[in-house]
Amino acid sequence: MGNVLIVVEANTDGSLRKATLNAITAGQQLAKASGGEVHAIALAKDATALANAVKEYGVKVVHAASAAHLEHALAENWAPAIAAAAQAINAEWIGAAATTVGRDVVPRVAAKLKAVMASEILSVEGSGADVALTRPMWAGAVIATVKLAGSVKCFTVRATEFAAAEKSGAGEVKVFAAEAPARQLTKFVGFKEVKSARPALTEAKVVIAGGRGTKGDFKPIEGLADELGAAVGASRAVCDAGWQPNDLQIGQTGKVVAPALYVAAGISGAIQHVAGMKSSKTIVAINKDPDAPIFQIADYGLVADLFKAIPEMQAAIKAAK
Repeated sequence: MGNVLIVVEANTDGSLRKATLNAITAGQQLAKASGGEVHAIALAKDATALANAVKEYGVKVVHAASAAHLEHALAENWAPAIAAAAQAINAEWIGAAATTVGRDVVPRVAAKLKAVMASEILSVEGSGADVALTRPMWAGAVIATVKLAGSVKCFTVRATEFAAAEKSGAGEVKVFAAEAPARQLTKFVGFKEVKSARPALTEAKVVIAGGRGTKGDFKPIEGLADELGAAVGASRAVCDAGWQPNDLQIGQTGKVVAPALYVAAGISGAIQHVAGMKSSKTIVAINKDPDAPIFQIADYGLVADLFKAIPEMQAAIKAAK
């Protein structure tokens, strides 16, 4: 039986992170294809509340690993516990959302178990011995279909490509005893959270993003975002220039988003940026250059100066309310 173990992630306030629900959906598909069951592991100083929060989302058993050394998501501490839990349930698949935590922890789990791994999977194909995963390569220019060999396989999930798991009856919560590493070479020092009254970038239904064309002036971008209750994003060029914090970067080396509406203002549409937003349901591009690559993927394109067009859009939205 191909049991699946999903790593649960929490927000900074201890609540269940939405991306975990997307990872659970991928786990359910793998379990169905492999003939196994979905398990999850919650790790924290006290993982009880987190485990209870996730148990209703189609998970057979949630393993609650509570210990002082698991308070912070340090790969050095989390990976041994996850690996031990996977061995205890004879898991064939071990995965997590492709968040900062997932990208850090899961490869270390794979190394400990000498397992093969596929990162940022987009879908699950086939069944039984023919189960395959799709994943992006070359900034999303190529989608590869891969079959992983071996008795244990690890993966991370691009959350934008899987629907969030829905509540479907409560599973069981079991206490899992996780031993602290004999030596801890990594120490948690602190966490500086970027706080904003706007929605979280990866979970927002509307994203207004600005690029080099803003020349560092994000007032129009922020004004339209506030009018629509949207999140603000930026291209790598903007973040590299120091105009906006790296936390807002969208793209291959930033965050991947798939909102219902994505407005790209002053963004040329380099392949690295497109890799982080091309799954958006509706894409609107505003750029003075009619030959900008962003227009090739946009559902609606406006060849105009963003400093003129965006205030007009904002005024029209206000008038329509």
